[in-house]
This record gives sequence, C-alpha cells and structure tokens, in this order.
Amino acid sequence: MLRFSQPITAGVMAAVTGFASSFAIVLAGLSAVGASATQLTSALLAVCLLNGVLAMALSWATRLPLSFAWSTPGAALLATAGAVTDQFDAAVGALIVTAALIVVTGCWPALGRLVGRIPASIAAAMLAGILFPICLAPVTASLELPAYALPIVVVWLAARRWAPRAAVPAAMLATAVAVAVYAWGTTPPPASALLPRLEFVAPAWDPAVIVALSVPLYIVTMAGQNLPGFTVLTTFGYRQPVATPVLLSSGAASGVGALFAAPTVNLAALSAAIVAGPEAGEERDHRWIAAFTGGATYVVLGLAAPFATLLVEAAPESLIQAAAGLALMTAMLNAVSTAFEREDQRLVALGTFLVVASGLTIAGIGSAFWGLLAGGALLLTLPRRR
Repeated sequence: MLRFSQPITAGVMAAVTGFASSFAIVLAGLSAVGASATQLTSALLAVCLLNGVLAMALSWATRLPLSFAWSTPGAALLATAGAVTDQFDAAVGALIVTAALIVVTGCWPALGRLVGRIPASIAAAMLAGILFPICLAPVTASLELPAYALPIVVVWLAARRWAPRAAVPAAMLATAVAVAVYAWGTTPPPASALLPRLEFVAPAWDPAVIVALSVPLYIVTMAGQNLPGFTVLTTFGYRQPVATPVLLSSGAASGVGALFAAPTVNLAALSAAIVAGPEAGEERDHRWIAAFTGGATYVVLGLAAPFATLLVEAAPESLIQAAAGLALMTAMLNAVSTAFEREDQRLVALGTFLVVASGLTIAGIGSAFWGLLAGGALLLTLPRRR
C-alpha cells in the first residue's frame, strides 16, 4: 500500500487544487451569461462528476495519467460575454456546438492540426485579451471594497512569496472568510439549498451567440487546454496515441454536461503535471493511479457544489471577480509572454490583444471572435521579417 501512497496523495492534491483555484471563475462565467443559482449548482455538480468519471474510466483503460478539468480559459471567456447574451439557454446551445466541434476534432485529426497551426502569438494574445478584464478585478475591488478585497490580495502575495503553489487556494480560502464576514447576520439558507441536484436546461440556437462563443471557446479550449495537456504527457514520456479517445470522450461529455448547465470539459493542463510527473511517484507505470484518485476526488468535491454556489451568491460580484483575477494571474502572464515572444509578430499580437480586451460587440458577436479575425488580417497584411 505504501508504494501507492505517493500517487494517491498527488491525485487528491491535484483535484483539490484544481477545484479550489478556479471554481469561482466557472461560476462567475456562467452567471455572466444568465445562469440562475440552481443552474450554477447543477453546473458545478455535473462538471465535477464528468471530470471524475472521465479520469477514472480512461486512466483505468489506458493505464495513462489522464486527468480532466473544466476549461478555465473558456470560463474566463464566458465571464466577459455578458454583452453577447444574458439568455442562458442560448449560451447552452453555444456550449453544445463547442462540444460537437471537439468530437469532430477527435474523428477528424486534421481539424486539430489546423487549430495547432494558429500562430501562438494570435492564440495567446486572444487569451490574454480575454483574461485582461478579469485580472483587473483585484485592483477595482480593492478600491470599491478595500476592507474585504485587500486582505485577499495580501494573502495571495504572501503565499506567492513563501509557498507559490498554495497561493491560489490560500486566496480562495481568504475569499471564503471575507464572504462569511460580509454576509454575517444574514438569514441562513434553507437546508434544501445545500442538497446537490442537477437541473436540465433546454438549449436555444442563436446563430450570433454560437459564432460569438462557440468558435473562440473551441479555440481556447483546444489551444489552451487540450493541446498543452497532450504536451505534458509527451514531456513525461507518454507517447501512446490517446488523442482520439480523449477528444471523443471529453467532447461527448461536454455535450451531455451542457444540458445540465456545465461548462466544457477537457484534458487538464495546469494540474496534469502533478499526476503525470515525479510528484505522483518514481514508477511511471503507476502514475495513472494519481489520475484515477484525482477523478474520485472530483466526484466527492461535486457534492460541495451547493456550498460553493452559496459562497458566490453571498458575495459582492466584484469580490468574486477579484478572487478569479488572482487565480488567473499566472495564466495571464504566460499568455502575454507567449504572445509577444516573436519580435516579428508583436504588432499582430498587440492588435489581437487590443481588439479582444476592448470588449466590443458588433452584430451581436463579441470581441474574442473579432480579435481572432483582426489578428489573422494583420498577419496577412503586415510584412514578415526573417
């Protein structure tokens, strides 16, 4: 049993860290496009169950450390999409189209290769533009609610200084304390509100919302989650061809989950290194146990969905946005570094970033889509230097 203690511990740590560091982003994103409190609970429960079942089933079947998560960049995209739609059923329709695109990619690998050929400067600049308004939230919240937001920022900074890996969970814990203080004395919720439940959401098909959300969401999910997730596996020596079952399974799961308000499911990128690397044990052939354990942990964490939703509902929106912004700082830094890495494409990256960060909406279609088009146009128009 002792030989398996390290992968088991790594799996639990990866799941808890992944959940604690970004559940607020997921709930904020879904809330921005019109999800109700009960739909938020349903979404978090459904996506945790799907993450867990996929990780356990595929890790067991392939004996590979395959961990799954919600699309954090996708949730950030939804958080800035309030100007596109506040009709949640239309957003659900867009999520289903995104899931279908992922399934098609699993059946037709050429589409995945096409996404992989999008210049890193454009893809990263689009992601940076999506994250930029959220990463500003800690600043604005510190001005609006200094007594509550500043302690969260201080905790995050202190953890970044002495325990970087614990910085985001520590900030989320500080946020929970701040919300508890803020909501002190209010009427507690009824016991029925603490029961996890799924709620079916019938999708609506709005072409403008599908174009505005599905295409950017598909690109950031593939470029920001699935492709890096495969890269992590390759880095640690796992070279078996697993792309097709992963994409088919996660795409199908995303489509089912969307009917219960859940965001897109994909291969984990940020926490994948924990379950695929040396932290999960020296014996590489046993590291799939870490991913399996992480999946089981996600199923248990799904039962906490009502508590997480109540936390978000009880807090001022700016405070939750601040916590989400702190959680996304590293992703923002990585996106900016990648976007401006190539000197000959910096103007392309800058143009993409500015259009996306502007938040403009044309014909009901949001800035992420227009930023992608702007980046492509700049790449084709500007002279290239070797």
